[in-house]
Amino acid sequence: MAKGKDARIRVILECNSCVRNDINKESPGISRYITQKNRHNTPSRLELRKFCPYCYKHTIHGEIKK
Repeated sequence: MAKGKDARIRVILECNSCVRNDINKESPGISRYITQKNRHNTPSRLELRKFCPYCYKHTIHGEIKK
């Protein structure tokens, strides 16, 4: 089996609010989640609403590069 042709890939989701607040140093860290997506069904970047422990609310977490 070839590993490069798998449909499911691992992606990292990062909080968009924490990234913006990191410039102002308001947030103590950046929230990140690891999940999987199907490369064939979702070719674009993934965005999900997840809970951010640094913002203390549900925010948009977007896919980042590895």
